[in-house]
Amino acid sequence: MQIVRHSEQTLKTALISKNPVLVSQYEKLDAGEQRLMNEAFQPASDLFGPITLHSPDWITSHPEAPQVFEQFFSDPYRKTPSPDKRSIYIQAIGSLGNTRIISEEYIKWLMGYCKAYFYGLRVKLLEPVPVSATRCSFTVNENTQNLQIHAGELHNFKKPENAFCVVEITMIDLYPRDSWNFVSGQASDRWYSFFCFARYGSDFYSMRHEGKVKKLKKTSSSDYSIFDNCYIPEITSVLLLRSCKTLTHEIGHIFGLRHCQWLACLMQGSNHLEETDRRPLNLCPTCLHKLQCAIGFRIALVRWIDDESSGTPGATPEHSREGNGNLPKPVEAFKEWKESD
Repeated sequence: MQIVRHSEQTLKTALISKNPVLVSQYEKLDAGEQRLMNEAFQPASDLFGPITLHSPDWITSHPEAPQVFEQFFSDPYRKTPSPDKRSIYIQAIGSLGNTRIISEEYIKWLMGYCKAYFYGLRVKLLEPVPVSATRCSFTVNENTQNLQIHAGELHNFKKPENAFCVVEITMIDLYPRDSWNFVSGQASDRWYSFFCFARYGSDFYSMRHEGKVKKLKKTSSSDYSIFDNCYIPEITSVLLLRSCKTLTHEIGHIFGLRHCQWLACLMQGSNHLEETDRRPLNLCPTCLHKLQCAIGFRIALVRWIDDESSGTPGATPEHSREGNGNLPKPVEAFKEWKESD
């Protein structure tokens, strides 16, 4: 394991910049906001730790130039919500749970988490659509024998006029082109993204996985009947946690946030599930500053607490591995968000 530690000066430049205009902007944050953000410079901080690298993690496998706040702020192409385009739309393709109630509960959790993460924006649900409505090509993966739909053909739906972005989610495995094995999701830097959460189930890579298709029986390119009884993984705490991370990470890319290389952060890239599980739910101060700049919320500390009295595990990797199928129940904590003037 390798630990990536940047100097205090490097982190300050990444967060605050040396540009007098941006320094002045940072100094306008109130004392509480600055105290929280300045935790990034404390070596023994309990809130923001250094990046730990294992092999083969994203940073070592995909070299990228790091993005400081000044680069984000000065990017003429980054997307910012406007007064008439402040809605994040989520649309399900196919069933998300093995019953209607579970599917509705799962989407409710995703929407609630998204509302909290992108505070100040509206999160709305578009009418779910069957796979046939996408008109996408589909196949069976040679390695997993799972049904897959062509992700590159998904963005065929009309964008609502007040949409900041549209997110499509599915439990059906995706592939972006014939030469690729699969893709978990993709986000455009304009307004559109899509994700598949099927591989976040605990049994996807096991021999007992029930979603395997022995042979693709397709009478024509428009026959989608094979998806009528398509296998849907069980919605467990670990699948929900991973889904929340992916959803907010990829929407962060739509805002113009690149992969983080400063501190342990949700915006770190991920090469595999073990790395996804190590990635925290929170943004580091530099990425938080970028998101705050784009949306305009006031920064406050929000804690996630387990509801021990109910015996239901909270959404943490340690508890989630129990795999009892229960969805976590949070207890309201320090939600002192205030919209900026």
